[in-house]
Amino acid sequence: MTSQILVEKKKLAKPPLQLHYLGDRVLRQPAKRINKVDDEVRQLAKEMLQTMYSEDGIGLAAPQVGVHKQLIVIDCELDNPTTPPLVLINPTVKQQSRDMCVIQEGCLSIPGVFLDVTRPEVIEVSYKDENGRPQKLTANGLLARVIQHEMDHLNGVMFVDRVDNALLLNQELAKNGFSTQAVKAVG
Repeated sequence: MTSQILVEKKKLAKPPLQLHYLGDRVLRQPAKRINKVDDEVRQLAKEMLQTMYSEDGIGLAAPQVGVHKQLIVIDCELDNPTTPPLVLINPTVKQQSRDMCVIQEGCLSIPGVFLDVTRPEVIEVSYKDENGRPQKLTANGLLARVIQHEMDHLNGVMFVDRVDNALLLNQELAKNGFSTQAVKAVG
């Protein structure tokens, strides 16, 4: 289900929300479930989309803008102005494939760092849309990748925590001015 929240896909001189970066403790705190989907939640989703488009991102989780709510916005088709974005509230992975794929990931909260991460190729996710209606989505390819990446943010996990090549990870972080102490490896 695509979102009814319509935002022009363009850069703003001053995005409405401020990004937080690797090393900021706010990114390591688990997000809380949203109990009531209301105008405040929809406004947050709209501002997250505006911020994401302003930063040339394809996904953004609320913790990345300092909000501890289980809210994700995604748009894998930035070049298509008519394709609406996805808004996922309280997303949960219900199933995932055993087939894994390795793809290079980046993150708005770790600018300049792009590294290989292994994730399930196909996932089924349940969530609420911006109107509070339950939805299910089976995703593969880039969309599955982005959903998993953004859902990690809701649990205080960042993609660098999933990188297997520690030497390359440390080199890339140092080259881009980030501390390797900010990484928390996950199994």
